[in-house]
Amino acid sequence: MFDVVISGGRVLDGTGAPAYRADVAISGDRIAAIGRLIGPETETTAATVIDATGRFVAPGFVDCHAHGDAAVFDPVVQQAALSQGVTTFVLGQDGLSFAPGSAETVAYASRYFAAVNGLLPESLRSGPLTVGQLLDGYDRAVALNTAYLLPHGTIRYDVMGASPAAPSPAELAAMVRHVERGLSEGAVGLSSGLEYLPGRYADAEELAALCAPLESSPYVTHMRGYGANAGIGMAEVGRIAERSGAAVHVSHLHGPADLLLPLLDEAHGKGLDLTFDTYPYLRGSTILAMVVLPPHVPGAEPDLALDMIAAADLDEWWPAMSETWPRLTVSHAPGLEWAEGLTLVAAAEQAGATPAEFCRRLLVETRLEAGCVSARPDEGPAGEESVRRVLRHPAHTGGSDGIYVGGHPHPRGFGAFARFLGRHVRELGDWTWEQAVVHLASHPARRFGLADRGLVRPGQAADLVVFDPATVGDAATYAAPRTFATGVGDVLVSGVPVMSGGAPTGATPGRALRSR
Repeated sequence: MFDVVISGGRVLDGTGAPAYRADVAISGDRIAAIGRLIGPETETTAATVIDATGRFVAPGFVDCHAHGDAAVFDPVVQQAALSQGVTTFVLGQDGLSFAPGSAETVAYASRYFAAVNGLLPESLRSGPLTVGQLLDGYDRAVALNTAYLLPHGTIRYDVMGASPAAPSPAELAAMVRHVERGLSEGAVGLSSGLEYLPGRYADAEELAALCAPLESSPYVTHMRGYGANAGIGMAEVGRIAERSGAAVHVSHLHGPADLLLPLLDEAHGKGLDLTFDTYPYLRGSTILAMVVLPPHVPGAEPDLALDMIAAADLDEWWPAMSETWPRLTVSHAPGLEWAEGLTLVAAAEQAGATPAEFCRRLLVETRLEAGCVSARPDEGPAGEESVRRVLRHPAHTGGSDGIYVGGHPHPRGFGAFARFLGRHVRELGDWTWEQAVVHLASHPARRFGLADRGLVRPGQAADLVVFDPATVGDAATYAAPRTFATGVGDVLVSGVPVMSGGAPTGATPGRALRSR
């Protein structure tokens, strides 16, 4: 007698081995047996039988880079993930999230990254907040699992405030203690955001010191440079890894494949334990202030930054942005919601202003909370080809970089994993189905130390997805980004059905996955 049997499907077990037909039985939160279990010649019974005939059964996918730190509590966001087969979010990305920190630090991270991470529930919002308390807040409160990276920028702010200075020995020691405690409470690694504040102020020596306690957990980085500047970012990643001995994982790696692939091979040739994630789109998304403000304006300090934005000396900066305005679409504009979904140029025209004037208005009236989707200069066939070549690299893992805040977010949060399957497997053949599951499930589970996830085998946690290879695909577009994916019918998390017949069940068995 089993609790659940998934019957008649073809199993993609996560090892890369060919799919095979088998039933998968679940007892409690674990996979109990795999084989020919249901049929007239067997005595197997189950409380629930899911008919998977004509469909694949795979381990639940791990989104290696998701900004669901607060948004994961939203049932719509949970459905967006589950409808793509994602059963685990890795949070705490880009060096900025809610813990660990004092009440002031929690408020800082909430304010600065409001357009990215959203707003925590009231019960967690006020601070102070430890990693353990944040993980407890996720545990069994949402439908999917969560894992958490220690955010370097948050830790630095908690110790040093907004200071651009190098840390003193005492300050560095205090940051290391934050890392050690966070790891002991279950964090699965350390993240940095070296284009955000205050992470931008850190050098390789500081980051290597904070990586020293990681042991087998990875250092995950939004590098200091991407695209044409990826060589700068990768060189710094190499220095940090060599000085600390840490495994490294590069977030949302994008740019020309002819530049990126040799950099990856060079790193591996030096013996670095390096992986990366990337998403299957050419456009990016972030806070508007990061894209449009000059480096000397401290976007993480709204009062000071707004004074500087109002000052006449910034008027000399705006003309230099003339080629950037047409590439920006407003994704999040609290108080100016009518502009969401419009390009910045179109919104400016509707407001009777120049793009620079309207951009200033957006920044001021939202107190720097505005978000945007940004088209990259390499859009077109060459950019698409680079995406395809990069995701085929064996060190690749799937990540959506999903941002769910705002009325018109980037579609990647609702479609990246379904796009991997529908477009890059079924239509383009960039991966086989077996390879896709390695990239999206078993490889990321191994990278983040989720030892009992990522494979379909007895004893593993029963995080499973059942999908139709003929219909799985993304439906979210830049014009309609909040559209759920298709083709995923059934999803189980810890043995509990959270999607049935393509619809959420309302169950919330998701676990906060702690390092071991």
